Amino acid sequence: MVSKPDNVVQPKAKDAESTPVTEARSIEIPTSLTVRQLADLLKISAVEIIKQLMRNGIMANINQVINYEAASGVAKAFGYEPKVKPTPKKQVTVIAKKHLGKEAVNLQPRAPVVTVMGHVDHGKTRLLDAIRQTNVVATEAGGMTQHIGAYQVDYKGQKITFLDTPGHEAFTAMRAHGAQITDITVLVVAADDGVMPQTLEAISHARAAGVPIVVGINKIDKAEANPDRVKQQLADAGLICEDWGGDTVCVQVSAKEKRGIADLLENILVVAELEELKADPTRHASGVVIEAKLDKSKGSTATVLINNGTLKIGDTVVVGTTWGRVRAMLNDKGAPVRKAEPATPTEILGLNAVPQVGDLLTVATN
Repeated sequence: MVSKPDNVVQPKAKDAESTPVTEARSIEIPTSLTVRQLADLLKISAVEIIKQLMRNGIMANINQVINYEAASGVAKAFGYEPKVKPTPKKQVTVIAKKHLGKEAVNLQPRAPVVTVMGHVDHGKTRLLDAIRQTNVVATEAGGMTQHIGAYQVDYKGQKITFLDTPGHEAFTAMRAHGAQITDITVLVVAADDGVMPQTLEAISHARAAGVPIVVGINKIDKAEANPDRVKQQLADAGLICEDWGGDTVCVQVSAKEKRGIADLLENILVVAELEELKADPTRHASGVVIEAKLDKSKGSTATVLINNGTLKIGDTVVVGTTWGRVRAMLNDKGAPVRKAEPATPTEILGLNAVPQVGDLLTVATN
């Protein structure tokens, strides 16, 4: 159960993102309930409930139980007058966990994998640069990313893995593949340029993959920036921003001035909470190749995104039609590591040939 800190001040109605009503509506709230149940009770999206809890200093996911004090604080913020619901003879029960079988008994929360998409030159890589505080923009030729890269960042103690996919139409197939191995898509749209054909392609890829979309309206520092025009174009494409009454998270950012970055990361974590992402780090590793090449000094290398289990040095792996024994592993900063857990990108050495992008990696038992 999540308790509300003593030093947290109850929010006023105006703090909530939804428009408060003029007259408070009475509502009965149980002494304890899950975030999902509170969302259903208030008829407000779970995303808004989680955001309001975060404003109140409470971190909770959609299936987490909160007490009456925390729930009533949220209800008041949305214009309700909460009352304690009399305890029925049959106690309110927490949503039961799904039967996961013996192989999934060690499921643990994992980092979300985020694919960054958008029209070429709308600032995708510069946005990643602002997030990671490292200069990857200088490695690009002609302003276009040359390959799929993977990077992991830490925000408020929680990890987020980013995939940087190419933005040019020649790499449409690779970008579609990138959406299929991700949990969340960040759609970058330039505030001065608006929705472009490649933006619409990215939306289609994300929808086909069935992953939620978070929109980053970039370049708001420009004098000709027009976020409202972008929101209208997004609405025309079926993505209605939350502040327009929809359910798409839209965050205004400036990668150049590093504005709105914290807000973007916070919203990514909120969406990730709703997805309830879990994996079993105790199992043999499985993953997907997101980059592969033949290096003159290292030999055949593959950058793999681990999606379940833990990959360790010495593991015998099968990758597509290739195989080998992992003799070295490097993280996204090029530093040697001895293991890679779920949602972690790692470069592995020791394969007998160069695998294909999209090949599946599995650890062989012998």
